[in-house]
Amino acid sequence: MTVFEATAGPGETPPADAVAPRDSTSDAPTSVARLNATIRDFIARWNTVWVEGEITSWNVRAGNIFARLKDTQSDAQISIRIWSSVRGRIPADLAVGDHVVAAVKADYFVKSGDFSFAVSAMKHVGLGDQLERLEKLRIQLRQEGLFDSSRKRRLPFLPHVIGLITGEKSDAEKDVHRNAELRWPQVRFRTEYAAVQGDRCVPETLAALKRLDADPEVDVIIIARGGGDPQTLLGFSDERLVRAVAAATTPIVSAIGHENDHPLLDDVADLRASTPTDAAKRVVPDVGEQRALIAQLRSRATTRLTQRLSHDIAQLEQLRSRPVLRSPAPIIDSRAQELFLLQSRGRDTLTRQLDTAGRRTSELRASLRALSPAATLARGYAIAHLEGGVILRDAADAPAGSALTITVDRGSVAARSEGEIEEGS
Repeated sequence: MTVFEATAGPGETPPADAVAPRDSTSDAPTSVARLNATIRDFIARWNTVWVEGEITSWNVRAGNIFARLKDTQSDAQISIRIWSSVRGRIPADLAVGDHVVAAVKADYFVKSGDFSFAVSAMKHVGLGDQLERLEKLRIQLRQEGLFDSSRKRRLPFLPHVIGLITGEKSDAEKDVHRNAELRWPQVRFRTEYAAVQGDRCVPETLAALKRLDADPEVDVIIIARGGGDPQTLLGFSDERLVRAVAAATTPIVSAIGHENDHPLLDDVADLRASTPTDAAKRVVPDVGEQRALIAQLRSRATTRLTQRLSHDIAQLEQLRSRPVLRSPAPIIDSRAQELFLLQSRGRDTLTRQLDTAGRRTSELRASLRALSPAATLARGYAIAHLEGGVILRDAADAPAGSALTITVDRGSVAARSEGEIEEGS
């Protein structure tokens, strides 16, 4: 295989001056310069291509720009060079984090052996296209319920520790700390720094969110950035970040600070603050306001209690002023006379009823005595009983030898029948 063939793609035809294997051996190797020249000549045949990516580095040296482009869907990157002669034809506001398309042509430097792409044209990816993609993602996430108010958690009244994700030494960090400490001097922060734009924004923010969400002492998390144009806020609409925020167990406040074209993070967060300053005010209660509220509640409670006591005292005085409580003796005396009359009436009624009942009892006793067999026995009669207590009524029922019991007025005697006595005997 030739040196050219080692670098050529499938189906490519090596140039006429390609170095053949017989021209390079271990005893007669080719030179580095000749090898690099061969590679350069091969790469020079490649056409210019348009490529889309995100600017991850941007260094200006001697009027030229040395930068890198990163694929929007993976970690693949390329090195690019923008010569001073081309720099005037590209937008002057290009910076790290911008989403661009560029016309590039492969370039290989023989002297250093570096491979890069020379840029002949570059422009921002149409913001309208990006916003259209974001709007489609917004609709999808809304349909999945990630924006529903029912899933948003309430912020704690007074968080013990506030997690803060923001850029290092940023104005957003200063605003949150200053305003929170003015409202509640004892507030505590746990800050995780992350890039707030560019290719490092999403992975660093995700890592910071994971650490703070796993910390049991953190009660609420603020993701803060001091505003910016929609192009630089694209990281906060990244689907990975939005879904991570939705899955977090700690309440999250979005304080990106951009009113128009707000990122998707604002929609999925538990609370959206207009600015980092607003986030501090929404998360931390004002100690002065709370003291005033306590004083107001205490005053209201004192007033209500005083009114209740005054009302109860007035009612008690009103009850004490009534005749029954002011002078109860006359009422008792009048009731005593009434009670005496009722007692006398009851006694007379009971006596009459007892007399009537006594007479009725005497009458019944006399009637009972008249009808009782005891009266008959007292006159000398007797009652004969057969065995088993059966009263003898027919002499034929007591043949000779039958045992009899004769009951008289005072007791009973045993007898034995000698048979029926014929009349006239």
